[in-house]
Amino acid sequence: MIHGLLLGLHILAVIAWMAGLLYLPRLFAYHTRAESGSPMDETFKIMEAKLVGTIMRPAMIVVILLGATLAWYDATQQGWGWRFILAPWMLTKLAGVAFLIWWHHFLMVERKRIAARTSTRSERFWRATNEFPFLAAIIIVLAVTTKFA
Repeated sequence: MIHGLLLGLHILAVIAWMAGLLYLPRLFAYHTRAESGSPMDETFKIMEAKLVGTIMRPAMIVVILLGATLAWYDATQQGWGWRFILAPWMLTKLAGVAFLIWWHHFLMVERKRIAARTSTRSERFWRATNEFPFLAAIIIVLAVTTKFA
C-alpha cells in the first residue's frame, strides 16, 4: 500500500517536472524574439519565473525525495538489498536523472541570463534542444520498465 502511494506520487511529480523542463525552453525561444524592456519581455520574465518557482523547482525536489525514499524502501522493506543500485538499468536511470538535474540547473542559469539580456543562445538553439528532457525520459522509462531483460 505505502509503496504504491509513494510510486504514484513520484510519477505525478515527474510529470510536473517534465512539463516544466519541456515548456521552459519553448518560452526561451519566444522570449529571445521580444525586444528588451517591451511588455512581451516583461511578460516572459514573469511566466518563466512562475513556471520555475511554482512548478519546476518544487516538483524536482519532490522527485528527488520520493525517488530516494523509494530506493530505500525497495532496498530495505522489499528485501532487494542495496545491490539493485548497481544494476545496469538503475545506473542508466540514475544517469538520466543526473542529466535532468543538470539540465534543470542549466535552464535556471540561462533564465537569469535571458532576463538580463546577457545570453548568447538563439531561438534556434532553444528549439533544437527543447526535446532533450523527453529523450532522457524515454531512456529512463525503458530502462525501468524493461530492466534490460
